[in-house]
Amino acid sequence: MTTEETENAQNIEILNHNLAKIEELSQRFISAVAQKKSIHPGLQGPGQDLYMKAAAAYFSEIWSDPSRILEHQVEYWGKALKNYADVQQGLLQGHIDPPAETGPKDRRFANPLWDEHPYFNFIKQQYLMSADAVKDAVGQLDDLDETDRKRIQYFSQQIIDMMSPTNFFGTNPEALTRAVETNGQSLVDGLENLVRDIETSDGELLVTLADKDAFKVGGNIGTTEGSVVYRNNIMELIQYAPTTELVHKTPLVLFPPWINKFYILDLKPKNSLIKWIVEQGYTLFVVSWKNPDASYRDFGMDDYVTQGYLEAIDAVKDITGEKQVNAVGYCIAGTTLSLTLGLMEKRGDRSIKSATFFTTLTDFEEQGEVGVFLANDFVDAIEEQVQQDGVLESFIMSRTFSFLRSNDLIYGPAIRSYMLGEAPPAFDLLYWNGDGTNLPARMLVEYLRGLCQGNTFARDGFRICGETVQIKDVKTPLCAIACETDHIAAWKTSYTGFRQMGSRSKTFILSESGHIAGIVNPPTKKKYGHYTNDAWPDDATDWHSSATFNDSSWWPVWEKWLKSRSGKQVPARVPGAHKTYPVLDAAPGQYVTETPSTS
Repeated sequence: MTTEETENAQNIEILNHNLAKIEELSQRFISAVAQKKSIHPGLQGPGQDLYMKAAAAYFSEIWSDPSRILEHQVEYWGKALKNYADVQQGLLQGHIDPPAETGPKDRRFANPLWDEHPYFNFIKQQYLMSADAVKDAVGQLDDLDETDRKRIQYFSQQIIDMMSPTNFFGTNPEALTRAVETNGQSLVDGLENLVRDIETSDGELLVTLADKDAFKVGGNIGTTEGSVVYRNNIMELIQYAPTTELVHKTPLVLFPPWINKFYILDLKPKNSLIKWIVEQGYTLFVVSWKNPDASYRDFGMDDYVTQGYLEAIDAVKDITGEKQVNAVGYCIAGTTLSLTLGLMEKRGDRSIKSATFFTTLTDFEEQGEVGVFLANDFVDAIEEQVQQDGVLESFIMSRTFSFLRSNDLIYGPAIRSYMLGEAPPAFDLLYWNGDGTNLPARMLVEYLRGLCQGNTFARDGFRICGETVQIKDVKTPLCAIACETDHIAAWKTSYTGFRQMGSRSKTFILSESGHIAGIVNPPTKKKYGHYTNDAWPDDATDWHSSATFNDSSWWPVWEKWLKSRSGKQVPARVPGAHKTYPVLDAAPGQYVTETPSTS
């Protein structure tokens, strides 16, 4: 037998082995999918009324202006025919000249074969033309209100992204090449990754974004030294150990969002906002929220304010002996901090000396990209689901936010994992992104109905702890940091709400980048700059156009603002020194790593 025949025989043996392995994995796949829990169908897509509105608008367009529709169709047919003719000509000549890229580079088509191979280039160009045709058709629909238009455009784009040829094995040159080069091993590895993800997610298909074995909270992330000094049934209060001999007199308490874990602000020492604040000479306390189970179904906004905010503030005052604290709220925790400030104003409580909001919405009139999920079809489904389960399970919220960046957080990772057979990367930010939390039923419905849909805080007032509070009731000195490409808390909406607050001392900072990267932006990286402006025009666009751009992180600018409101220097405070608040655990505490019961 020749060497070539031997290699062929070995390759066939490997291929047969992999085919047998695929059969075994297929059985596991079927068993895993069978474990899937029943999810309200309204959480899987928009309600039928949206489809009806889109269809009605389209047929209205046909009847009122048929020539416009015909023109659109003829233009598409012409482009498709030209693409086909160009490919045929290229095949006859033995080469192709792909059309010049006129827009930003599409990372989905980075593989050279998309341009060099006639078959794949034809598919790519046909897909891009079809995508443009769908977007144009949707964009030209009349007889739609702006909310419905945005939703139809968004869900149309989801269909466009889903149908990309990169998402299918038979039209993905990189996946096909890898399968041939590995004699099918990449497909076996990919199927193993797929089955693993479904098995670990109880039948749901959730792509693992990061290597779950590469990180341990409190081991190699979330490691800034500190101690849990107070705990109740919804939060742990962590006091961080000082790294300076002197600290500012006024302590700082930071409230992270309870939609995710707090260690996003303490991933690694080099990008830890928590560590950096401590190094600037502040006594820092951070709240770590409980990951609730079904027993928390009746835990509402009142409970978060009372047992979360007010109890944490009282504990910080007791521990430090100070009458006032400075406070920070991030995302939903910033929204709730603004409610707390309004409540304290009503009660004549001056415990908060100044407040800072990270990516916070308080006026929900313009809801940004996330607004597509805040219509009644989704919120009704959420309400029914949480009434059944007691909580909104973390994967539902995680999946929803992932679809706002589906190519980056769903399809791209799925291609690498399932088609190419690659192991998930050791990426701390993506690890955190997959470490979500549940949300209590009552709190979530109050937040969605009262704040997001009703916009009551910006209108007639939101009822909290027996008081009705409005934006104008927030009168403490304030600073807000918004992020320019934030897809969750749109910066212009953040500006609009912040501008309405009753404080006479307000500072607004706009960071480059998005909801996370714009906040986790240490000065040493010199990656994203920020904008500042002392003027307060009505329109956020006018604020931006007259703002000053600073080619550096916003952290030092905010710290300068905070320093002026933090008092003189005093000896550093050590966690556990107060006899009423002994050390209960080392940071990051117990709540951040707990897995709630699913019963």
